[in-house]
Amino acid sequence: MKRSRVNEIMEQADEFIRSFGFLLPPFAYWSPEQFKVNQAKARGIIDARLGWDITDFGQQKFDELGLFLFTVRNGNQADLATGRGMLYAEKIMISRQDQVTPMHRHHLKAEDIINRGGGTLTLELFMPDAEGNIDRKADVHVPTDGVARTMPAGSKLRLEPGESVTLLPGVWHAFWGEGADVLIGEVSTVNDDLTDNVFAEPIGRFAAIEEDEPPTHLLVADYGIWLKD
Repeated sequence: MKRSRVNEIMEQADEFIRSFGFLLPPFAYWSPEQFKVNQAKARGIIDARLGWDITDFGQQKFDELGLFLFTVRNGNQADLATGRGMLYAEKIMISRQDQVTPMHRHHLKAEDIINRGGGTLTLELFMPDAEGNIDRKADVHVPTDGVARTMPAGSKLRLEPGESVTLLPGVWHAFWGEGADVLIGEVSTVNDDLTDNVFAEPIGRFAAIEEDEPPTHLLVADYGIWLKD
């Protein structure tokens, strides 16, 4: 993706998020220079990989295959072993109309996916088999707002604004917006986008950025490049 396109998406996303009364934290609006000046006291942001995340999954077709994410808070993977500490994470996301987030699952993360407003959020769901692969025969079992649901493999679960689904580790899911762009909330156990995503197809998690103009704000994937000690 070109950096100019990333900057444009950030501006559009901020406006869309604000239209639903959700405000991003102050560090969201730091310039790269401000981030560099503040990086010593912002290790909690950098180490937890909080912030802007815009991906085309390395496929160079964001409008058809892509997702906007902003990680608002995130705990520490090491705390999961002890069961004490900050064991949770929160994201705000935007799934554009007919823009697919491809089929994937997580090793460790359990997550509530919440339609916070806009169009219909549609999820295609499969259970994992014994090896963790997609089971195209097993019924899907998921709770939606605490109500148990059983559906045939590959069913389309449609969530209207205010509705949510809980996805336990291993459940395969793809999703997209129907009718309009969708604002999505995600509440989960600790999030690790570097190692905890398993895709059904061989694609990347992050976008390759072409630097055609300076960044307005840094992406999470920029931290290791722009914020060297």
